[in-house]
Amino acid sequence: MSRHAVVAGAGLGFRRALLGPLEASGAGPVDFYELAPENWIGVGGRLGARLRAFTERHPFVCHGLSLSLGGPAPLDETFLARVRRFIDEHGIRGYSEHLSYCGDDAHLYDLMPIPFTGDAVRHCAARIRRAQEILGRRIAVENVSYYTPVGAEMDELAFIRAVVAEADCELLLDVNNIHVNSINHGYDAAAFLAGLPLERVAYIHVAGHYDEAADLKIDTHGSAVIEPVWALLAQAYAHCGPLPTLLERDFNFPPLAELHAEVARIQSLQAAARSPGLAASQAGGGA
Repeated sequence: MSRHAVVAGAGLGFRRALLGPLEASGAGPVDFYELAPENWIGVGGRLGARLRAFTERHPFVCHGLSLSLGGPAPLDETFLARVRRFIDEHGIRGYSEHLSYCGDDAHLYDLMPIPFTGDAVRHCAARIRRAQEILGRRIAVENVSYYTPVGAEMDELAFIRAVVAEADCELLLDVNNIHVNSINHGYDAAAFLAGLPLERVAYIHVAGHYDEAADLKIDTHGSAVIEPVWALLAQAYAHCGPLPTLLERDFNFPPLAELHAEVARIQSLQAAARSPGLAASQAGGGA
């Protein structure tokens, strides 16, 4: 996935629950969509035709859920071949996955943390390189939220930097995950952001989360984006420019107009990043 010719502007996660409202209202401010290939590969009939109607008219990227880049089980190359066919059939612009694992002999239905070790760096990087060979393109890996570090020999930032360098892949920058992890693990979100390999960012995610406690946030994608995350997004733009940015929402769907308003706020922050005189007012308040 190249940061130069994938997608542009502000995007929205493409969910089946949103299909009807999107068909009824049109794209509105949305410049591109993102879907999970696991939820759409092999879908035919009327539902498949409805997806095709969108992919023919709008730019799409794929964001995988089940590749388990850090897992011990062999890489699912059969699945990757199916993903490549799906990407080609629908003209998908790029593919990303989570830097995590989600299964061994069975799927765990969650994104589990990878030990921050040198062995894990080499293991993940080799699997990413193989995935890129099968897909015929560079992919982006996402910095994930996690709640308990496992067997760490290095910190999260060093681990991410090492993996993307050794794999020669792109980074999907999730600013909500940075915020969540900064609260849960007690580090400075702005410093963490600045330390990432931002020259490798393909695009950006923003989302809401659940406040379990003052010192425990859960990445759920089930609520609106909060002000500290909007501010962190503005800081990301200050570092690497107004890169394509996508709003994730997986459940508790509000009226589509509210999601469109959040997408429009992304666009306002992007415009502010292009015009420095507007940046201060856009970063701290509503668009």
